[in-house]
Amino acid sequence: MKSTEERADVDLLSTTLKAIRKDRRLRSSEVARALGMPLRSYEHLESGRGRFTFDRIVRFAEVTNSDPFAIIAVLALKSPEFALRCADNKLMTILMIAMSELNEKLGEDIVFLEPGTLIGAFTRVVKDLKDHIEKRDLFAETWLQERSSKVQGARPLRDGRLRGRVVE
Repeated sequence: MKSTEERADVDLLSTTLKAIRKDRRLRSSEVARALGMPLRSYEHLESGRGRFTFDRIVRFAEVTNSDPFAIIAVLALKSPEFALRCADNKLMTILMIAMSELNEKLGEDIVFLEPGTLIGAFTRVVKDLKDHIEKRDLFAETWLQERSSKVQGARPLRDGRLRGRVVE
């Protein structure tokens, strides 16, 4: 019998797989077929009654074109939405590749990286990524504001969409 914590982890993973499959507009039978599993076995997996392995998560991610490391990160973050948010951009896979390169380049010297240095580095990365998104949004809004006068009879709305009459 599973502990409460193990059951919570299984529930998180099953919720995540189902959410990704539905987001990708795939039927259970399509995913089962692509994984080479009987439909009933896949349904058991997705419902949390099957056995989760790293290989199964990786294969599921390949079939659904999602991020296997984001699926695994759901367990630590307690957020199935995180895996959905990373499905297209592969954020966690990119992070793991970067960590692999760091491991290759530093090897044993990784032990000399102090927690304060790591916290500072990762805090800067988070800030840079957040700033990038904010500037991207501001760029689009500014671009629309500046150019909307070129469309006869249109005025930009607050959300950047245009309103006005159709010109024939």
